[in-house]
Amino acid sequence: MRLVRPKSKQKLRESIRRETRRGNKHSMKEIIERINPKLRGWFVYLKQADRSEQQELDGWIRMRLRSIYRKRHRKRGRGIDHPLWPNRHFTELGLFSLVAA
Repeated sequence: MRLVRPKSKQKLRESIRRETRRGNKHSMKEIIERINPKLRGWFVYLKQADRSEQQELDGWIRMRLRSIYRKRHRKRGRGIDHPLWPNRHFTELGLFSLVAA
């Protein structure tokens, strides 16, 4: 098992952050199509990394996507919207999961 360099993780997060701004006007399917190639590329890099690193990044990405939905539905808070948009919802939209791959 390898650990991912913090600088590498930060670079991935910055590239995902650019595509998942809350004020994004694109459809969720289009947003997912834009970030999937990045996730597939990072999967090759992370495939030998500790599974907890992959789970952390997957969770962080889904949290970013849920925040877009929350903004569009004019909801507040964080952490209570997992029942509204479960992980299965993002899988059905085609989100590439680092853990499931």
